[in-house]
Amino acid sequence: MQAINLRFGDQRTYSEKSGIMKRTSLYWISQVSGWSLYCIINIIAIYLFREMNWQRGLLIFFLCFLGLVLTHLYRSQVKKKDWIELPLKRIVPLVILASAVIGWLMYTPYFLINHFFNVFEIKGSLIGSYLIGVSNAGIIIFLWSLIYFSIHTFENYKRAEIESYIWEAAVKDFELKTLKSQLNPHFMFNAMNSIRALIEEDPESAKAAITRLSNILRYSLKIERNETVPLEEEIQTVKDYLLLEGIRFEERLKYNLNIDPKSVKIEIPPMMIQTLVENGIKHGISKKTKGGKISVDTLVNSSKLYIKIKNTGQIDHEAIKHSHGFGISNTKHRLNLIYGENSTFNLYNEDSENVSAEIVIPTGGTIK
Repeated sequence: MQAINLRFGDQRTYSEKSGIMKRTSLYWISQVSGWSLYCIINIIAIYLFREMNWQRGLLIFFLCFLGLVLTHLYRSQVKKKDWIELPLKRIVPLVILASAVIGWLMYTPYFLINHFFNVFEIKGSLIGSYLIGVSNAGIIIFLWSLIYFSIHTFENYKRAEIESYIWEAAVKDFELKTLKSQLNPHFMFNAMNSIRALIEEDPESAKAAITRLSNILRYSLKIERNETVPLEEEIQTVKDYLLLEGIRFEERLKYNLNIDPKSVKIEIPPMMIQTLVENGIKHGISKKTKGGKISVDTLVNSSKLYIKIKNTGQIDHEAIKHSHGFGISNTKHRLNLIYGENSTFNLYNEDSENVSAEIVIPTGGTIK
Protein backbone atom coordinates (compact mmCIF):
# COMPACT_ATOMS: atom_id res chain seq x y z
CA MET A 1 0.00 0.00 0.00
CA GLN A 2 2.89 2.34 0.74
CA ALA A 3 4.27 1.82 -2.76
CA ILE A 4 0.89 2.64 -4.24
CA ASN A 5 0.63 5.80 -2.18
CA LEU A 6 4.08 6.87 -3.25
CA ARG A 7 3.13 6.48 -6.87
CA PHE A 8 -0.36 7.86 -6.87
CA GLY A 9 -0.39 10.17 -3.84
CA ASP A 10 0.04 13.35 -5.90
CA GLN A 11 -1.92 13.34 -9.15
CA ARG A 12 -0.89 16.85 -10.22
CA THR A 13 0.90 17.15 -13.54
CA TYR A 14 4.40 18.55 -13.93
CA SER A 15 3.02 21.76 -15.47
CA GLU A 16 0.61 22.22 -12.53
CA LYS A 17 3.45 21.75 -10.00
CA SER A 18 5.65 24.11 -11.98
CA GLY A 19 2.88 26.71 -12.02
CA ILE A 20 2.44 26.46 -8.24
CA MET A 21 6.19 26.86 -7.72
CA LYS A 22 6.28 29.93 -9.95
CA ARG A 23 3.33 31.50 -8.12
CA THR A 24 4.98 30.82 -4.75
CA SER A 25 8.27 32.33 -5.93
CA LEU A 26 6.46 35.38 -7.31
CA TYR A 27 4.58 35.80 -4.03
CA TRP A 28 7.76 35.80 -1.93
CA ILE A 29 9.54 38.13 -4.33
CA SER A 30 6.59 40.53 -4.06
CA GLN A 31 6.43 40.19 -0.26
CA VAL A 32 10.13 40.80 0.33
CA SER A 33 10.29 43.59 -2.27
CA GLY A 34 7.20 45.34 -0.91
CA TRP A 35 8.24 45.31 2.73
CA SER A 36 11.83 46.20 1.82
CA LEU A 37 10.52 49.22 -0.05
CA TYR A 38 8.41 50.17 2.98
CA CYS A 39 11.52 49.86 5.15
CA ILE A 40 13.61 52.00 2.80
CA ILE A 41 10.93 54.72 2.67
CA ASN A 42 10.85 54.89 6.48
CA ILE A 43 14.66 55.08 6.70
CA ILE A 44 14.75 57.86 4.09
CA ALA A 45 12.08 59.75 6.04
CA ILE A 46 14.20 59.48 9.21
CA TYR A 47 17.26 60.76 7.35
CA LEU A 48 15.30 63.75 6.06
CA PHE A 49 13.41 64.72 9.19
CA ARG A 50 15.29 63.15 12.12
CA GLU A 51 18.73 61.94 13.11
CA MET A 52 19.52 58.43 11.90
CA ASN A 53 21.37 55.81 13.99
CA TRP A 54 21.69 52.03 14.03
CA GLN A 55 19.11 51.57 16.80
CA ARG A 56 16.45 53.39 14.80
CA GLY A 57 17.37 51.49 11.64
CA LEU A 58 17.14 48.19 13.51
CA LEU A 59 13.75 49.10 14.97
CA ILE A 60 12.39 50.03 11.54
CA PHE A 61 13.71 46.75 10.15
CA PHE A 62 11.97 44.92 13.04
CA LEU A 63 8.68 46.67 12.21
CA CYS A 64 8.91 45.68 8.54
CA PHE A 65 9.86 42.11 9.43
CA LEU A 66 6.78 41.89 11.66
CA GLY A 67 4.70 43.19 8.76
CA LEU A 68 6.10 40.52 6.43
CA VAL A 69 5.50 37.67 8.91
CA LEU A 70 2.01 38.81 9.95
CA THR A 71 0.80 39.39 6.37
CA HIS A 72 2.09 35.94 5.41
CA LEU A 73 0.09 34.39 8.26
CA TYR A 74 -2.85 36.56 7.21
CA ARG A 75 -2.56 35.23 3.64
CA SER A 76 -2.52 31.65 4.95
CA GLN A 77 -5.82 32.24 6.74
CA VAL A 78 -7.34 33.93 3.71
CA LYS A 79 -6.48 30.88 1.58
CA LYS A 80 -7.62 28.43 4.24
CA LYS A 81 -10.99 30.15 4.68
CA ASP A 82 -11.42 30.81 0.92
CA TRP A 83 -12.06 34.53 1.38
CA ILE A 84 -11.41 35.06 -2.32
CA GLU A 85 -14.57 33.11 -3.14
CA LEU A 86 -16.75 35.22 -0.85
CA PRO A 87 -19.00 38.01 -2.18
CA LEU A 88 -17.63 41.55 -1.91
CA LYS A 89 -20.10 42.61 0.81
CA ARG A 90 -18.66 39.89 3.06
CA ILE A 91 -15.00 40.42 2.16
CA VAL A 92 -14.91 44.16 2.94
CA PRO A 93 -15.84 43.95 6.67
CA LEU A 94 -13.53 40.95 7.12
CA VAL A 95 -10.61 42.82 5.54
CA ILE A 96 -11.26 45.94 7.67
CA LEU A 97 -11.35 43.86 10.85
CA ALA A 98 -8.26 41.86 9.87
CA SER A 99 -6.37 45.06 8.99
CA ALA A 100 -7.18 46.56 12.40
CA VAL A 101 -6.12 43.41 14.30
CA ILE A 102 -2.92 42.87 12.31
CA GLY A 103 -2.09 46.58 12.51
CA TRP A 104 -2.40 46.32 16.30
CA LEU A 105 -0.26 43.14 16.41
CA MET A 106 2.33 44.77 14.17
CA TYR A 107 2.64 48.09 15.94
CA THR A 108 2.34 47.05 19.62
CA PRO A 109 5.74 45.26 19.90
CA TYR A 110 7.35 48.12 17.99
CA PHE A 111 5.79 50.69 20.33
CA LEU A 112 6.80 48.82 23.51
CA ILE A 113 10.43 48.42 22.39
CA ASN A 114 10.58 52.08 21.39
CA HIS A 115 9.05 53.16 24.71
CA PHE A 116 11.34 51.13 26.97
CA PHE A 117 14.56 51.85 25.06
CA ASN A 118 13.58 55.39 24.06
CA VAL A 119 14.70 54.89 20.44
CA PHE A 120 12.36 57.58 19.12
CA GLU A 121 11.24 60.43 21.32
CA ILE A 122 7.47 60.35 21.84
CA LYS A 123 5.93 63.81 21.81
CA GLY A 124 2.56 64.49 23.32
CA SER A 125 0.19 61.90 24.76
CA LEU A 126 1.53 58.36 25.01
CA ILE A 127 -1.91 56.82 24.35
CA GLY A 128 -2.57 59.22 21.48
CA SER A 129 0.76 58.37 19.87
CA TYR A 130 0.03 54.66 20.30
CA LEU A 131 -3.44 54.89 18.71
CA ILE A 132 -2.09 56.92 15.78
CA GLY A 133 0.65 54.30 15.25
CA VAL A 134 -1.87 51.43 15.34
CA SER A 135 -4.10 53.29 12.86
CA ASN A 136 -1.18 53.90 10.47
CA ALA A 137 -0.15 50.23 10.66
CA GLY A 138 -3.77 49.18 10.05
CA ILE A 139 -3.88 51.40 6.94
CA ILE A 140 -0.69 49.77 5.65
CA ILE A 141 -2.20 46.30 6.13
CA PHE A 142 -5.43 47.45 4.48
CA LEU A 143 -3.44 48.64 1.43
CA TRP A 144 -1.63 45.28 1.39
CA SER A 145 -5.03 43.54 1.45
CA LEU A 146 -6.33 45.74 -1.34
CA ILE A 147 -3.37 44.82 -3.57
CA TYR A 148 -3.58 41.12 -2.68
CA PHE A 149 -7.33 40.77 -3.28
CA SER A 150 -7.19 42.88 -6.47
CA ILE A 151 -4.50 40.64 -7.97
CA HIS A 152 -6.41 37.46 -7.09
CA THR A 153 -9.72 38.86 -8.31
CA PHE A 154 -8.09 39.73 -11.65
CA GLU A 155 -6.46 36.29 -11.86
CA ASN A 156 -9.75 34.54 -11.12
CA TYR A 157 -11.48 36.63 -13.76
CA LYS A 158 -8.82 35.80 -16.37
CA ARG A 159 -8.88 32.12 -15.38
CA ALA A 160 -12.66 32.01 -15.67
CA GLU A 161 -12.45 33.76 -19.03
CA ILE A 162 -9.85 31.28 -20.31
CA GLU A 163 -11.88 28.33 -19.02
CA SER A 164 -14.94 29.79 -20.73
CA TYR A 165 -13.03 30.00 -24.04
CA ILE A 166 -11.77 26.44 -23.63
CA TRP A 167 -15.28 25.19 -22.87
CA GLU A 168 -16.74 27.13 -25.78
CA ALA A 169 -14.08 25.72 -28.14
CA ALA A 170 -14.75 22.19 -26.87
CA VAL A 171 -18.51 22.60 -27.38
CA LYS A 172 -17.92 24.07 -30.82
CA ASP A 173 -15.64 21.17 -31.79
CA PHE A 174 -18.15 18.64 -30.48
CA GLU A 175 -21.04 20.24 -32.36
CA LEU A 176 -19.09 20.36 -35.61
CA LYS A 177 -18.11 16.69 -35.30
CA THR A 178 -21.70 15.81 -34.48
CA LEU A 179 -22.99 17.70 -37.52
CA LYS A 180 -20.45 16.05 -39.83
CA SER A 181 -21.27 12.62 -38.43
CA GLN A 182 -24.93 13.32 -39.26
CA LEU A 183 -23.99 14.15 -42.84
CA ASN A 184 -21.81 11.17 -43.69
CA PRO A 185 -24.25 8.22 -43.25
CA HIS A 186 -26.98 10.01 -45.21
CA PHE A 187 -24.58 10.90 -47.99
CA MET A 188 -23.06 7.41 -48.25
CA PHE A 189 -26.50 5.77 -48.33
CA ASN A 190 -27.54 7.85 -51.35
CA ALA A 191 -24.20 7.39 -53.10
CA MET A 192 -24.34 3.59 -52.77
CA ASN A 193 -27.93 3.52 -54.04
CA SER A 194 -26.73 5.33 -57.14
CA ILE A 195 -24.44 2.45 -58.19
CA ARG A 196 -26.37 -0.56 -56.90
CA ALA A 197 -28.23 -1.17 -60.16
CA LEU A 198 -25.02 -1.00 -62.23
CA ILE A 199 -23.38 -4.12 -60.82
CA GLU A 200 -25.20 -6.52 -63.19
CA GLU A 201 -26.28 -4.21 -66.01
CA ASP A 202 -23.02 -2.42 -66.85
CA PRO A 203 -19.88 -3.76 -65.10
CA GLU A 204 -17.56 -1.18 -66.69
CA SER A 205 -19.72 1.70 -65.54
CA ALA A 206 -19.95 0.01 -62.16
CA LYS A 207 -16.13 -0.01 -61.93
CA ALA A 208 -16.00 3.71 -62.71
CA ALA A 209 -18.77 4.34 -60.18
CA ILE A 210 -16.89 2.39 -57.51
CA THR A 211 -13.78 4.48 -58.21
CA ARG A 212 -15.83 7.64 -57.71
CA LEU A 213 -17.35 6.17 -54.56
CA SER A 214 -13.88 5.34 -53.22
CA ASN A 215 -12.87 8.97 -53.85
CA ILE A 216 -15.91 10.12 -51.89
CA LEU A 217 -15.11 7.66 -49.08
CA ARG A 218 -11.54 8.95 -48.90
CA TYR A 219 -12.84 12.51 -48.73
CA SER A 220 -15.40 11.50 -46.13
CA LEU A 221 -12.66 10.07 -43.90
CA LYS A 222 -10.53 13.16 -44.34
CA ILE A 223 -13.21 15.64 -43.29
CA GLU A 224 -13.51 14.00 -39.87
CA ARG A 225 -10.16 15.64 -39.06
CA ASN A 226 -10.73 19.01 -40.73
CA GLU A 227 -12.99 21.93 -39.90
CA THR A 228 -12.53 23.36 -43.40
CA VAL A 229 -11.17 22.10 -46.74
CA PRO A 230 -10.11 23.79 -50.01
CA LEU A 231 -13.06 24.46 -52.30
CA GLU A 232 -11.47 22.45 -55.12
CA GLU A 233 -11.64 19.28 -53.00
CA GLU A 234 -15.31 19.89 -52.25
CA ILE A 235 -16.06 20.51 -55.94
CA GLN A 236 -14.29 17.27 -56.93
CA THR A 237 -16.54 15.40 -54.50
CA VAL A 238 -19.57 17.18 -55.96
CA LYS A 239 -18.47 16.09 -59.46
CA ASP A 240 -18.13 12.48 -58.33
CA TYR A 241 -21.53 12.63 -56.69
CA LEU A 242 -23.21 14.16 -59.75
CA LEU A 243 -21.65 11.54 -62.02
CA LEU A 244 -23.03 8.81 -59.76
CA GLU A 245 -26.46 10.42 -59.71
CA GLY A 246 -26.23 10.90 -63.48
CA ILE A 247 -26.10 7.13 -63.87
CA ARG A 248 -29.34 6.80 -61.91
CA PHE A 249 -31.22 9.73 -63.47
CA GLU A 250 -29.69 9.45 -66.96
CA GLU A 251 -31.08 12.24 -69.17
CA ARG A 252 -33.27 13.58 -66.39
CA LEU A 253 -30.28 15.17 -64.67
CA LYS A 254 -28.26 17.97 -66.18
CA TYR A 255 -25.63 19.91 -64.26
CA ASN A 256 -23.17 22.75 -64.74
CA LEU A 257 -20.22 23.83 -62.57
CA ASN A 258 -18.93 27.40 -63.02
CA ILE A 259 -16.01 27.72 -60.61
CA ASP A 260 -14.04 30.96 -60.31
CA PRO A 261 -10.31 30.04 -60.53
CA LYS A 262 -9.65 32.49 -57.69
CA SER A 263 -11.89 30.46 -55.38
CA VAL A 264 -10.38 26.98 -55.65
CA LYS A 265 -7.93 27.38 -52.75
CA ILE A 266 -10.36 29.10 -50.39
CA GLU A 267 -11.26 27.02 -47.31
CA ILE A 268 -14.92 26.11 -46.80
CA PRO A 269 -16.77 23.73 -44.42
CA PRO A 270 -16.57 20.19 -45.86
CA MET A 271 -19.69 18.63 -47.39
CA MET A 272 -21.48 21.99 -47.38
CA ILE A 273 -21.93 22.37 -51.15
CA GLN A 274 -22.38 18.62 -51.63
CA THR A 275 -25.22 18.55 -49.09
CA LEU A 276 -27.05 21.37 -50.82
CA VAL A 277 -26.53 19.71 -54.22
CA GLU A 278 -27.87 16.45 -52.79
CA ASN A 279 -30.89 18.26 -51.34
CA GLY A 280 -31.50 19.98 -54.68
CA ILE A 281 -31.66 16.63 -56.41
CA LYS A 282 -33.65 14.88 -53.70
CA HIS A 283 -36.26 17.59 -53.05
CA GLY A 284 -36.35 19.22 -56.46
CA ILE A 285 -35.15 17.37 -59.57
CA SER A 286 -36.17 13.85 -58.45
CA LYS A 287 -39.78 15.02 -58.04
CA LYS A 288 -39.98 16.28 -61.61
CA THR A 289 -41.10 13.82 -64.28
CA LYS A 290 -38.75 15.36 -66.81
CA GLY A 291 -36.01 15.89 -64.27
CA GLY A 292 -34.15 19.15 -64.22
CA LYS A 293 -30.88 21.01 -63.98
CA ILE A 294 -28.55 21.90 -61.13
CA SER A 295 -25.72 24.40 -61.24
CA VAL A 296 -22.97 25.48 -58.87
CA ASP A 297 -21.38 28.92 -59.32
CA THR A 298 -18.60 30.52 -57.27
CA LEU A 299 -17.26 34.07 -57.38
CA VAL A 300 -14.62 35.91 -55.36
CA ASN A 301 -15.25 39.60 -54.82
CA SER A 302 -14.29 42.14 -52.11
CA SER A 303 -12.58 39.53 -49.88
CA LYS A 304 -15.66 37.34 -49.91
CA LEU A 305 -16.53 34.03 -51.54
CA TYR A 306 -19.99 33.83 -53.11
CA ILE A 307 -21.43 30.35 -53.70
CA LYS A 308 -24.73 29.78 -55.47
CA ILE A 309 -26.44 26.40 -55.91
CA LYS A 310 -29.44 26.58 -58.24
CA ASN A 311 -31.72 23.66 -59.05
CA THR A 312 -35.04 22.94 -60.69
CA GLY A 313 -37.84 22.78 -58.15
CA GLN A 314 -39.83 24.81 -55.65
CA ILE A 315 -40.03 25.03 -51.89
CA ASP A 316 -42.83 26.60 -49.91
CA HIS A 317 -42.12 29.56 -47.64
CA GLU A 318 -43.12 27.64 -44.52
CA ALA A 319 -40.39 25.07 -45.20
CA ILE A 320 -37.87 27.88 -45.67
CA LYS A 321 -39.02 29.55 -42.45
CA HIS A 322 -38.66 26.47 -40.30
CA SER A 323 -35.69 25.00 -42.20
CA HIS A 324 -37.03 21.46 -42.05
CA GLY A 325 -36.28 18.74 -44.59
CA PHE A 326 -33.74 20.63 -46.68
CA GLY A 327 -30.53 20.44 -44.58
CA ILE A 328 -30.81 24.20 -44.11
CA SER A 329 -30.61 24.12 -40.32
CA ASN A 330 -27.45 22.05 -40.46
CA THR A 331 -25.79 24.37 -42.97
CA LYS A 332 -26.74 27.51 -41.04
CA HIS A 333 -25.49 26.06 -37.79
CA ARG A 334 -22.14 25.00 -39.21
CA LEU A 335 -21.56 28.39 -40.82
CA ASN A 336 -22.43 30.13 -37.57
CA LEU A 337 -20.09 27.90 -35.54
CA ILE A 338 -17.14 28.52 -37.85
CA TYR A 339 -17.61 32.10 -39.10
CA GLY A 340 -20.16 33.65 -36.74
CA GLU A 341 -21.67 36.82 -38.23
CA ASN A 342 -19.04 36.91 -40.99
CA SER A 343 -21.10 34.53 -43.15
CA THR A 344 -24.61 34.53 -44.63
CA PHE A 345 -26.90 31.84 -46.02
CA ASN A 346 -30.12 32.29 -47.97
CA LEU A 347 -32.51 29.84 -49.62
CA TYR A 348 -35.30 31.13 -51.82
CA ASN A 349 -37.42 30.50 -54.91
CA GLU A 350 -35.62 32.39 -57.65
CA ASP A 351 -38.55 32.07 -60.04
CA SER A 352 -41.48 29.75 -60.70
CA GLU A 353 -39.15 26.94 -61.80
CA ASN A 354 -35.97 27.22 -59.75
CA VAL A 355 -34.68 27.26 -56.18
CA SER A 356 -31.42 28.99 -55.24
CA ALA A 357 -29.18 28.65 -52.19
CA GLU A 358 -26.61 31.40 -51.68
CA ILE A 359 -23.67 31.33 -49.27
CA VAL A 360 -21.25 34.15 -48.54
CA ILE A 361 -18.11 33.51 -46.45
CA PRO A 362 -14.90 35.52 -45.93
CA THR A 363 -12.01 34.54 -48.18
CA GLY A 364 -9.45 35.22 -45.48
CA GLY A 365 -10.76 32.41 -43.32
CA THR A 366 -12.11 34.73 -40.63
CA ILE A 367 -13.08 32.30 -37.91
CA LYS A 368 -15.46 33.14 -35.11
